[in-house]
Amino acid sequence: MQSRFSEIIAGLVVLVAVAAFLVFAFSRTHTQTRDGYMLHAQFGSIGPLKVGSPVKIAGVTVGKVAATTLNQTTYAAIVDFDINSGVKIPKDSSAAIESASLLGGDYLSIAPGGSDTMLKPGGAIVVTQSAINIESLLGKFVFSAANFASTAAKGKPGQSGANAQNAGAKPNLPGLTPGNKTP
Repeated sequence: MQSRFSEIIAGLVVLVAVAAFLVFAFSRTHTQTRDGYMLHAQFGSIGPLKVGSPVKIAGVTVGKVAATTLNQTTYAAIVDFDINSGVKIPKDSSAAIESASLLGGDYLSIAPGGSDTMLKPGGAIVVTQSAINIESLLGKFVFSAANFASTAAKGKPGQSGANAQNAGAKPNLPGLTPGNKTP
């Protein structure tokens, strides 16, 4: 009888642990019921934007990214995002993917327009700006700096090609030829 009682207690502890894990997993996977409405936007590139990233207006979080998919026709990225129910977005608003820092933390930023007409649930923001690829920009900067340094080593800064080769030559003016001096 004693072993049966301990088995029942162990079973209840396991069930409580499983229930606690399910509640935790449910709350962390962003599948809880939402209090708001869904909007969409299409971007050429979303960079490292992820599901669950914040949606901000003027730096204030007003929602979160719910899904990212690929438009099979245009090969553009479609971002579905939830907006809190108390926030209304004007129809002529724009959306941009921005980075909180150089280390990451991308978010969807909405710049409200001036229209009196508001987007309805399921609506789309048409004016968008894709994510800026910081690594690509740094690569271009390093390449241009190396190219500038190489050009500067061959001649004076700001000169290239034939201009760098003729930098030391005197201009050829009418009446002045080598060996012909003027008084």
